[in-house]
Amino acid sequence: MSNSSPLTSASHTQGISDNEIVLGTSAAFTGPSRGLGIELYRGAMAYFQHVNENGGVHGRKIVLKLYDDTYNADPAVENTMKLMLEDQVFALFGYVGTPTVTRVLPLLKKFQEQEFVLFFPFTGAQPQRQPPYGPFAFNLRASYRQETAGLVDNFVGIGRKKIGVFYQADAYGRSGWAGVREALSKHHLKIVGEVTYKRGEKFTNSYEAQVERLNRDKPEAVICIGAYAACAGFLRDAVDGDLKVPIANLSFVGSENLLKLIVDSQEDPGEYSRYLVNSQVVPSYEDLSLAGIAQYDDFMQKFNPGLPPQWADSDYKTFDRSFVSLEGFINARLMTEILQRIGPEPTRGKIEEAVFTIDNLDLGIGEMVSFNEARRQGLDKVYYTIVDRDKNVFVPLREGEWSKVF
Repeated sequence: MSNSSPLTSASHTQGISDNEIVLGTSAAFTGPSRGLGIELYRGAMAYFQHVNENGGVHGRKIVLKLYDDTYNADPAVENTMKLMLEDQVFALFGYVGTPTVTRVLPLLKKFQEQEFVLFFPFTGAQPQRQPPYGPFAFNLRASYRQETAGLVDNFVGIGRKKIGVFYQADAYGRSGWAGVREALSKHHLKIVGEVTYKRGEKFTNSYEAQVERLNRDKPEAVICIGAYAACAGFLRDAVDGDLKVPIANLSFVGSENLLKLIVDSQEDPGEYSRYLVNSQVVPSYEDLSLAGIAQYDDFMQKFNPGLPPQWADSDYKTFDRSFVSLEGFINARLMTEILQRIGPEPTRGKIEEAVFTIDNLDLGIGEMVSFNEARRQGLDKVYYTIVDRDKNVFVPLREGEWSKVF
């Protein structure tokens, strides 16, 4: 199957030809955060390949047109202009990151007469969830406000009220920081200490200065808002620097990528991973009792999606399963459902009406999906995970278990 091929020679309008529907993606496929774009893509391809091998959607195969933005805003803007104005894709799908999406949203507003919509970006930030840009995007995942509120509430509930923050110095980091601050304020508390890092910093960088600063503030837990390379480096230096408190990460971090860096670099990785508690916006991929998760597990094994063809020679090592690829899979399953509902003669003008017909749709993940004019986010549930130190995998942290673990 063609993952990112140019359009066929058949006539096409708005990303639609006689045999293809073209969706456009700008994401990180290279650089320190490449694992996020790659795994999200792989999960989506596991489902799209199934759809295409079974006749496509109303006889059309789903094709992804991919561009790499390295998780930086300027390339994301350039890529989006190409996708909209040159490639004329049907819709935008599966973007990665707040700093990128935040800069792309004004383009959707500027060219709103062309009715482009961004589907299911891998970010829980607010700009695509509220005016003036909310009408140009549909979100599936829970928001960062919901993730940070859940983490704060659980920490405070077990008596860990002094919470510090380690965050990426950009729109993503500030969004998460604001969520922590808002959640703490509801408990009449404030952030006890905060440190930042620059987007794109690597695992091999030193984060000792940030750890030293936080140690002076004596937090009882730290919430990290960042990507996996920097957050893994911070965890390493925190434990080595005797900042041995629960260290939480939001779902965007890329949990498996973070854990792999620790496992591959430390003689006793369990001494580091024991402090991790990561929020997630999809269920555990180990829960095969859920039909949607069992299907994801089956399709990932059956199709074993590789790297995007343009970056197939990368040294990146994929994961059999991950929270990020599971999210990509669920995104693709819902995207397919929307395309089916648009009908055999799709136009961008029919997208919103089709999305709003989704009411209590069961994707087999334990939570129904609904959209309407007042609701452009399909899911709300937040999950929590810790590391099984014997197997070096993330496992669910159930309600009532926080005090036993931390």
